[in-house]
Amino acid sequence: MSDVVSINLPSDAVMETMPVLASCRDLTASTFRFSTGVLALRIANEVGWIDLLPYQGQQIWDAQFYDRRLTMNSIFSEPQLRPNYLESYGAFLIHCGATAMGRPSSGDTHPLHGELPNARYQSPRLEVGSDDLGAYISLTGSYHHRVAFNYHYRAQPRVTLRSASGRLSVDMTIQNLRRSPMDLMYMMHINFLPVDDAELVDSISGAPPARRPVLDYGRAVDPELVLDLDGGANAEGWSHAVQLHPDGSADFVSHRPDELDHALRWLVRNGDEDALGLALPATAQAEGYAAEKAKGHIKSVPPGARFHCAVEFGALTSTDARKLLESMT
Repeated sequence: MSDVVSINLPSDAVMETMPVLASCRDLTASTFRFSTGVLALRIANEVGWIDLLPYQGQQIWDAQFYDRRLTMNSIFSEPQLRPNYLESYGAFLIHCGATAMGRPSSGDTHPLHGELPNARYQSPRLEVGSDDLGAYISLTGSYHHRVAFNYHYRAQPRVTLRSASGRLSVDMTIQNLRRSPMDLMYMMHINFLPVDDAELVDSISGAPPARRPVLDYGRAVDPELVLDLDGGANAEGWSHAVQLHPDGSADFVSHRPDELDHALRWLVRNGDEDALGLALPATAQAEGYAAEKAKGHIKSVPPGARFHCAVEFGALTSTDARKLLESMT
């Protein structure tokens, strides 16, 4: 059973006059505005918080749990009122796609990572409730994308934070509203801060976890490193990736390969950008529409049908990290 209260968020100007929107147990949702003019929503619990952009891409701009920041470092300390992907870059979570995704090649016309990263959401909404897993606050909304003779779809993401937890649940639903099939590409771009001397651990179906080299202190990674991960699902249908910190705590990403059948690892440490895409679950690799079409990696969504995926990620205490690692063996 679940009891849910839905709160439709008003316009930017009205939201600014009502900073506290909702509370439930140790959870609160409140608004503030960055100095750049971008309106943000902070959902907090007793162990941390996330700052979301309800009208701009429904990004998670920043996250902090257990007294440490999870988000990558970049040259942008605040989000910008710009639609261009690289002119407002540094968020913890970015939705990428949905008509194209990845770096465009000479045969492509789409922008880097598509139209979703800074899409303007028309109807953001809070959902406050409790279920068998406890109390939660979610942000959702709707982005309506229309290009005559080409695309007509609705994207509906959802970000959920629960009581006393550093785990985030994020899902995306994309409905094809045209009367013809829709080519789809999607990636959940999750950007952790690399931790010096951390170890990277991946789950691989039917084998013990694969342990990657530690992230050496002070070692530059420039140009950026991009790897395709081939980890399969466990008996419950999930694949896991972990950044295990020296103190035993961890960051993690868990996704279902039957929904997102590709995953990328992205690492850059160049003095300006310091980021670890521990696992970026996706429908394809990131070489752009034309290259991925040639590989047969483009999904097709029938008329009126929906594509859906769910991913869990965030911060773990040393106790919870140990439990996850044990479940991967």
